[in-house]
Amino acid sequence: MNSRIIPHDWLVSRADTPIGLLYLATWQGRLVRASFAPFDDAADEQALTSQTDHNQTHQAWLDAIHTGVLPGSLAPKGTDFQLSVWQALQQIPLGQTRSYQQLADQLGRPQAVRAVANAIAANPIAWFIPCHRVIRSNGELGGYAWGLAQKQQLLDWEATHAN
Repeated sequence: MNSRIIPHDWLVSRADTPIGLLYLATWQGRLVRASFAPFDDAADEQALTSQTDHNQTHQAWLDAIHTGVLPGSLAPKGTDFQLSVWQALQQIPLGQTRSYQQLADQLGRPQAVRAVANAIAANPIAWFIPCHRVIRSNGELGGYAWGLAQKQQLLDWEATHAN
């Protein structure tokens, strides 16, 4: 199965956020994808057309952006290594950043900086698995799938909303 195809039993919607449009996909209440761009599949528009008004499940996920309290579990699919990186990303507090090297060190894999960066780039659940909180050791932003301006906007928004 092509991993880019949205399964028919996923609930897909899009909504405005302080950073722009966010596309969400849930399955049985679990968040499986979040993206600042449409999912890469022709079926997306058909799914979105019938579900543009996101349901209560999606509203709860959107509310979590402001409250920091997740309404359910995340269900990303990846390798064991990717899952460990994504779990470590979720431990970075709102309003803070870590370097790729710090994350590799935290995982006990100090020589695996490139592998950590690749796992971060493969993150399927933007914002909720906060890959945008990882920067280069020299303080530069590094990369971001939706562009450095969007990454900076996210970091700025979070800095003003951190406790």
